Amino acid sequence: EVDFWIIPIIQGFVQIEELVVNYSESSDDDKSSPETPPQESSCVDDVQPAFLVALISRRSRHRAGMRYKRRGVDKNGNVANYVETEQLIHVHNHTLSYIQTRGSVPVFWSQVGYRYNPRPRLDKSENETVACFRAHFEEQLKNYKKQVIINLVDQTGREKIIGDAYLKQVLLYNNANLTYVSFDFHEHW
Repeated sequence: EVDFWIIPIIQGFVQIEELVVNYSESSDDDKSSPETPPQESSCVDDVQPAFLVALISRRSRHRAGMRYKRRGVDKNGNVANYVETEQLIHVHNHTLSYIQTRGSVPVFWSQVGYRYNPRPRLDKSENETVACFRAHFEEQLKNYKKQVIINLVDQTGREKIIGDAYLKQVLLYNNANLTYVSFDFHEHW
């Protein structure tokens, strides 16, 4: 009888848009030319020329916090500032889904201080991290089956210590359902 008083809350974002694709073969230059007479939009599929796109992001309630105040993994395998984003496309009575997750590097680390870019530090040893790292990815693989991990930390600068610890844990875990990719966007900036 108290269900009436309970309000479910999500910390995240939801947007749903209907999009129409114009399959006309004329170029954008032709469309904007003053000599070109206006043409009626044509679509290959006159039955349903539109499709729905939904974007849903959900932030975990576990280890939520401010940047530089909440980092790494906890003893249960929850990572700081974890967000799951799902993109749904509905077209021709079919729904397609793509899920991307993001979160803090799942090792015990922190950044002390409030200045712009405090130096990261490891808070626990490699051996102390193994069980929590494993718990994190066992939950991920239970939910999503296979995962591609993209490590975005600076591979040469002050974040290198975190990137190295992450790679070491991936190698120790040695799971065929994880694909590890290191992408140093600082290098491509």
